[in-house]
Amino acid sequence: MPDALYVKKTVETALKKKDYDYEIAFFGGSFTAIDREYMLELLKAAYPYVKSGQVRGIRVSTRPDCIDAEILDILKAYGVTSIELGAQSMDDGVLKENRRGHTAQDVVDASGLIQSYGFELGLQMMTGLYTDTQEKAVETAERIIALSPETVRIYPTVVLKNTYLAELYEKGVYTPLNVEESVELCAGLVPMFENADIKVIRLGLHSGKDIKENMLAGGFHDSFGELVKSRILVNKILELPPADYQVFVHPKSLSKLKGNNKRNIYLLMERGYNIKIITDNGLAVDELRIK
Repeated sequence: MPDALYVKKTVETALKKKDYDYEIAFFGGSFTAIDREYMLELLKAAYPYVKSGQVRGIRVSTRPDCIDAEILDILKAYGVTSIELGAQSMDDGVLKENRRGHTAQDVVDASGLIQSYGFELGLQMMTGLYTDTQEKAVETAERIIALSPETVRIYPTVVLKNTYLAELYEKGVYTPLNVEESVELCAGLVPMFENADIKVIRLGLHSGKDIKENMLAGGFHDSFGELVKSRILVNKILELPPADYQVFVHPKSLSKLKGNNKRNIYLLMERGYNIKIITDNGLAVDELRIK
């Protein structure tokens, strides 16, 4: 477990690299649910770097039902600037069936309290949970947008060994979305947030040895975010009727548009589209102009 010394060493090592806008983050669990003295130990180790201006703030993640005024007073006093809540779903049935231990109203209440204190609010959602559907995922996105967070993270469900979802999966009563299904769903969700001026700062779980060794099924891919962005580009073409098109794209987005091993090109061909791709430095990255 990281302690105060670990925090200091990690920050000092990072600060040796200049010209970065640093932020200290305590992630990987419910920060406000850990032992209070331990939480204070970590905050006291991090706060001097915020006070000195060497880092711009502290970001923590926690559960919606582990937020109250007392907690927020402490976080404010020790330089925390951003709080992310693991909302996961805004459907009470999905939350209950997945034993999340909180309700959608907990998310609403905690979000409002966080914003009233002036913290930056981030919300995290999961796709493909047990009993979840595409319609429920869209409704969750809509309800998250209504809460006006500054940032969102979207994590496709990954079934890990020795978990409740693993039991359901092994019994055959639950099959999570695979990578392709997760990509397709997230490619529809991301534009919803972007159109609402909410920044999607993460798509998919970070790659790690534990996930790869313990994963039974689910929507994990090392480059999940890039797959989603690639599918979003293709979807812009699929909105048009099948025909011959010239597609203008920034050079940096060329490979993304084509997809891995020209997968997107073949997909479009199968659906009756014949496209000629032309690079254009005048376009923004990930912007398409179609003729």
